[in-house]
Amino acid sequence: MHPVARAWFERRTSTAGDWAVDRLVSAKARGSHRVSVVLPALDEEPTVGDIVAGIVALADRTGLVDEVVVVDSGSTDDTAKVAAYAGATVYHRDEILPAHGSYPGKGEVLWKALAVTSGDLVVYVDADLTDFGEHYVIGLLGPLLSDPTVLMVKAFYDRPLLDVSAAGGGRVTELMARPLLNALFPELAGVVQPLAGEYAARRELLEALPFAAGYGVETGLLIDAYRRYGLDAIAQVDLGERTHGHQDTAALGRMAATILHTVLRRTPVDSPLWTELTQYRRATGVLAPYDTDVTGPDRPPMSTVA
Repeated sequence: MHPVARAWFERRTSTAGDWAVDRLVSAKARGSHRVSVVLPALDEEPTVGDIVAGIVALADRTGLVDEVVVVDSGSTDDTAKVAAYAGATVYHRDEILPAHGSYPGKGEVLWKALAVTSGDLVVYVDADLTDFGEHYVIGLLGPLLSDPTVLMVKAFYDRPLLDVSAAGGGRVTELMARPLLNALFPELAGVVQPLAGEYAARRELLEALPFAAGYGVETGLLIDAYRRYGLDAIAQVDLGERTHGHQDTAALGRMAATILHTVLRRTPVDSPLWTELTQYRRATGVLAPYDTDVTGPDRPPMSTVA
């Protein structure tokens, strides 16, 4: 692991259990913060209602959350109806900033959500989770409410029902995003799951950065936050386990291509390649990085060998 990434990993990694709700509620009041939770949604009727209901219950019990907003990206099922019934304020993507038009994809709805929310702290939560718990929101808000120098908090988690190692990302993370970021932005190798759809940030950061199209949005925000504000502006929190729906291989290929273009657009020309790949595993419950050198010298054409 790049030494900068290792030092950051040790300094800026926490777990959801590190953050007590009562402490965060007090910190929220002291800072006069307002918290908006945003769910981007596309045909998530089976899951969105339970997630919204859980966040609303947390808000009612603690006051930690001030508004819950679902932005529908053109669902053909009853996603919007279910979300509204559960207590969310629901917008259709096309209703927000209509003069700017609409594009398909996740990046569009996350960007437009900034125009219809009022919190200075914004928490993004995917709408396809099947095991949502309020510790998702609590954990993501912990570093933001406790340290004014933290501007963005990324989640990571185990995905026990997938064919990946503990704390490993999904297939696109392991096969595309992690190798690409390790090679071109090795200082970000300490971010366990760069594509995590659960993250939180200060509005001042989100409104200052561009939002990449589609599934490139998480990678673009991570790189841009690092390049503009420095690595210490970012923290990460272990949320335990996460299960959600799967996509087919063709869809994952489109996702990977979008991420590839997002990263390359942000890569300086002739950027040197870091030669180690950092991956993660748990040993006796403790998350640990491990490195593999993934390069070797090219051998010359045989016709040139004496």
